[in-house]
Amino acid sequence: MAKKQFKSESKRLLDLMINSIYTHKEIFLRELISNESDAIDKLYYRALTDDNLTFNREDYYIRIDTDKEARTITITDTGIGMSADELETNLGTIAKSGSLDFKKQHEISEDADIIGQFGVGFYSAFMIADTVIVKSRKLGDDSANKWESSGADGYTIEPCEKDSVGTQIILKLKDNTEDENYDEFLEEFRLRGIIKKYSDYIRYPIKMLVTKSRPKPKADENEQTEYETYKEDETLNSMIPIWRKNKSELSEDEYNSFYKEKFYDFEDPILTIHTSADGVTSYKALLYVPAHAPFDYYTKEYEKGLQLYANGVMIMDKCADLLPDCFGFVKGLVDSADLSLNISREILQHDRQLKVIANHLQKKIKSELLNLLKNDREKYEKFYTAFARPLKFGIYNEFGKDKDLLKDLLMFCSSKEKKLVTLAEYVERMPEDQKFIYYAGGESVDKIEKLPQAELVTDKGYEILYFTEDVDEFAIQILREFEGKEFKSISASDLGIDDEGKKDEEQKESENKDLFMFMKDALSGKVKDVKASTRLKTHPVCLTSEGALSIEMEKVLNAMPTDNKVRAERILEINVNHPIFNKLTDMLKKDKDKLKKYTEVLYGGALLIDGLSVDDPVEFSNNICDLID
Repeated sequence: MAKKQFKSESKRLLDLMINSIYTHKEIFLRELISNESDAIDKLYYRALTDDNLTFNREDYYIRIDTDKEARTITITDTGIGMSADELETNLGTIAKSGSLDFKKQHEISEDADIIGQFGVGFYSAFMIADTVIVKSRKLGDDSANKWESSGADGYTIEPCEKDSVGTQIILKLKDNTEDENYDEFLEEFRLRGIIKKYSDYIRYPIKMLVTKSRPKPKADENEQTEYETYKEDETLNSMIPIWRKNKSELSEDEYNSFYKEKFYDFEDPILTIHTSADGVTSYKALLYVPAHAPFDYYTKEYEKGLQLYANGVMIMDKCADLLPDCFGFVKGLVDSADLSLNISREILQHDRQLKVIANHLQKKIKSELLNLLKNDREKYEKFYTAFARPLKFGIYNEFGKDKDLLKDLLMFCSSKEKKLVTLAEYVERMPEDQKFIYYAGGESVDKIEKLPQAELVTDKGYEILYFTEDVDEFAIQILREFEGKEFKSISASDLGIDDEGKKDEEQKESENKDLFMFMKDALSGKVKDVKASTRLKTHPVCLTSEGALSIEMEKVLNAMPTDNKVRAERILEINVNHPIFNKLTDMLKKDKDKLKKYTEVLYGGALLIDGLSVDDPVEFSNNICDLID
């Protein structure tokens, strides 16, 4: 029979199909199985309107067979089949979708679960095969036809023998090259893996003859057990997605088992979210919050994202657009029939539907986490311990874009409760006269509790939140306030507290301005000012800061591997009610050299209290020795 030619534009598209459109060669099996599933669906929809047809789901399947010697893969379905004209129309014209035409002809809703829509997936077979043969017998026809092509040079259609209705696709694999090993697609484990990855939820059984082993019979019970291999038909796909079942049908163990098998975790998740939506964009989603961060979570190699399915066929393994970075730890999947996919079904054509789904999901994740906080605080605290950092960074990132989403989820250790508390709990406990939410930063709770800057706040009975992570204060600077209450560092130059002793300190500062000026000059620009403290009760000195940059933020920024070093506007505060103050006033009159050394020592001590290093440890040590009588 004379060979027919593809149209010129089809030749160009076929070349594009083989070399450019699909990213991974394994996609060919997903596309062909999807087409064969469509063929069975078409028969099912025909049976709905044809009283002469009956559809018993158990009689329909897709079959995969391999022949290593002939180097062929055969994919067979029991679907509706194609006539010679349909082979010509659907396979002779690339990008002609038989599934789309079927929907239109039979007035089937666009929402119906027929997967094919572009008519190009079939040609992905040429990525791994140099010859493709299609044998098909249409429902109601007595004869079958064969379509055969070796690529862009054209195709033939001729009658053939086929006993049953349906379609059989035979792929003759390309020869192996130095760069490509096509024989891998003849291996049972490889085909099984591809089907499990992409087509596990095709609604019809995907069968294959697989190798199994069993013990041989023993002539004597003392003989060593030997095993023999045999071939047996096995259904490779699970068919019914767990996320399409009703919640009432599923147990916690089933949810957890699916999670651990699907996402390779050894521990049950902290939280399972099974949700769906119907409307402009319909979808079903099954999300999990892990009990621990993945080992590579804080590395560049970690990829966030949910698995994305279209009608049960996996399109993307990690769709990052479905999750904001702050919820990047969430595992799971989304299945939707409303996605606008590109021609390869590997990426999305545009993201309007995706944005709608993503917005719904992030609100759902937040609401479920808040429910967990309310109903099972122990579990929530376990979650928060694992994932506090991405939540805090999410507030800081992109100029606070997600701060309203995340602020209710934050927790910090409290000076009063000695445990994690939420911002809402802190505000609820605030005395009426308290104007600010007070916090303190440091390396650990133990070190923060000893900070002299906390004396006045603690003396007033106000609660302090302890910030022990480097991102904490940066996040709070972006958040600025919570429920109308601004955040205030206990190391801020002005605590906003009306204290009875404030006037006394101000008077002593005025009376001793020469002392404070001398000490400021002695520190040679290391501090912006030296002044009487209104916050210290028992400690002699402390450092505070003015402006947006705190001392803790200075430490974090300067620890980064950059040449740009920053410096907070430091203020050295002196406790005028401490015995050391009287010594300082005496030295101003009698021994200014000694006063200069005292100033250096007091400043160095204040630096060490705040976790900073002294500029010259040797000089600091010598000054201490000189001052010891």
